Amino acid sequence: MKKRIIKFQYNSPLILSFALISLVVLFLDFASSGWTTQTLFSVYRAPLTDPFTYPRFIFHVLGHANYEHYIGNMMMILVVGPPLEEKYGTRNLFWAVFLTALVSGLVQWLFFPQTALLGASGIVFMMIVMSSLSGMKDGCIPITLVLVLILYLGGEMINGLLMKDNISQLTHIIGGVCGAVLGLNMRR
Repeated sequence: MKKRIIKFQYNSPLILSFALISLVVLFLDFASSGWTTQTLFSVYRAPLTDPFTYPRFIFHVLGHANYEHYIGNMMMILVVGPPLEEKYGTRNLFWAVFLTALVSGLVQWLFFPQTALLGASGIVFMMIVMSSLSGMKDGCIPITLVLVLILYLGGEMINGLLMKDNISQLTHIIGGVCGAVLGLNMRR
């Protein structure tokens, strides 16, 4: 009788690497008492003469406030991301993540000088909307996309107006808009 050998497959290189790098960043945060996250993995108004200002526009999506914040984002990314990476390709999805991080980082830096932003929730919302768009056929708008936009993005708009918490609803909205624009362009 032949024994079966179980093999593990690194099936979604971008998504798995993103999750692992974010986990390393979280460990660095604990080891440095928050210094690495504040210096490299949060975006906030800093002078353009600060050389770390520029990488923070992108790297803020790798930083998380704590393990619960990390898990909340990574669970969604690990569920929604691999099918997107398979459909659109690693390179295209990388650019979608990069552009969403850059746009949300720049908006934070420009318009919210008194606060810092970190976490991958904008990436999560981008992937949710892109995932809903992936079912689009023959120019028809999927009802799932309409429901996602109403439930997620509409809910974020309402929460942004009514709630005072440490959650950046604007980043979620930016992520959703980026997901819609990039998803429609990638379909072409």
